[in-house]
Amino acid sequence: MPASDILDLVYPRMCASCARPLDVDPGYMCWECLARLEIIVHPFCSKCGDPVDGMVEDRYVCSWCGDRGPAFDAARSAARYRGPLVTLIQAFKYGGMTCLSPHFVDLLCGCVRTHFPREHFEAVVSVPLHPGKERARTFNQSGILAAGLAGRLGIPVFSRGLVRVRQTETQTCLTSRQRRENVRKAFRTPAAEWVAGRRLLLVDDIMTTGATVNECSRVLMQADAASVHVVTVARG
Repeated sequence: MPASDILDLVYPRMCASCARPLDVDPGYMCWECLARLEIIVHPFCSKCGDPVDGMVEDRYVCSWCGDRGPAFDAARSAARYRGPLVTLIQAFKYGGMTCLSPHFVDLLCGCVRTHFPREHFEAVVSVPLHPGKERARTFNQSGILAAGLAGRLGIPVFSRGLVRVRQTETQTCLTSRQRRENVRKAFRTPAAEWVAGRRLLLVDDIMTTGATVNECSRVLMQADAASVHVVTVARG
């Protein structure tokens, strides 16, 4: 009997979303919860990827992208932050269930290959946590996702691409304007000479208003990156 089967007998795996016993190997999500993920498909904003409910026949740009013009070239998310994905991402970030990262990397990889098939990225960069928060959490969830995605795509992950230079409030209860102010000048790149001229893929777990990834992209573009595209697991 394989060692994994023995472990399942002693420590039965449960779905991280619904807690039902698992009969799939490997993984920590049951088929029912996987099927309930709301994968983002057209229509969505051609710039930031924000999905639209209803029918849009022409190329669509949302009001935020039309009015402000984000710093990134384009952003896409794999699935909506609803249903099982909420439980899974919270378990990953706050419950320390890093074993879920392969599921998220699957979603990220599929998203990149679907929406950015002609882009030739030279490195993957993750949205950083403040050092104090990372010490308390013991890991950076975006860094784990970036490393996994880089391995799948066969390109390097640039861990020194961005650093967070000041602690910020949690974005959860802030308005769109407050989110932008909260992260303004919160990041810098310690290796601008390496960033210059490179096509970068910026990775995070969730994109809501886009304030965080936009500020990170702004810093990278100010360091003369050739382009910055954003990919996240979920869109809030």
